[in-house]
Amino acid sequence: MTLPGTRVVVLTRQGCHLCDDAIAVIETVCRERDVPWQAVDVDSDPELRAQYTDHVPVTFVDGVQHAQWFLDADRFAAALA
Repeated sequence: MTLPGTRVVVLTRQGCHLCDDAIAVIETVCRERDVPWQAVDVDSDPELRAQYTDHVPVTFVDGVQHAQWFLDADRFAAALA
């Protein structure tokens, strides 16, 4: 479930170093632009876990998948412009 007004959603899981890297980029870029974001643990929802398995992190911008596994800060910032 996404919070109202949230432009960025990242699917993550505990112990995932790529997820930690993506969250660091998201925190920085979204803070600079005052863009709301939300992390969702795929293991908290059986459907998400089945759909994304080990293919996390997955980053969505405005409901559209933007990146999987690696998040480029410049490309991400441009998507928020």
